[in-house]
Amino acid sequence: QVQLVESGGGLVQAGGSLRLSCAASGSIYGINSMGWYRQTPGKQREFVARIFSSGSIYYTDSVKGRFAISRDNAKNTVYLQMHSLKPEDTAVYYCNIHTVRDYWGQGTQVTVSS
Repeated sequence: QVQLVESGGGLVQAGGSLRLSCAASGSIYGINSMGWYRQTPGKQREFVARIFSSGSIYYTDSVKGRFAISRDNAKNTVYLQMHSLKPEDTAVYYCNIHTVRDYWGQGTQVTVSS
């Protein structure tokens, strides 16, 4: 059974940094891409960043230049380094791994105080 375990969330002041990690346990094969999404109360989950096995990387416009996604294929782990955090980055962050199906983490809270 595949499980995604996220860590690294927390409370930080505006302008600060956090690094999120998401490790996949269990047998997982054929990973096409790994990514991060976020969700605030009353809103739909939104795309943040994605990294493909080809090396291509995509970000939503609001985080370009501030966030960096990376992966460790040997560890089936994806990271999200977040700099210059803003209060509007406050959300629950979810990692996603896409193979022939999607796997989701349980979410980790990121709170940015002004």
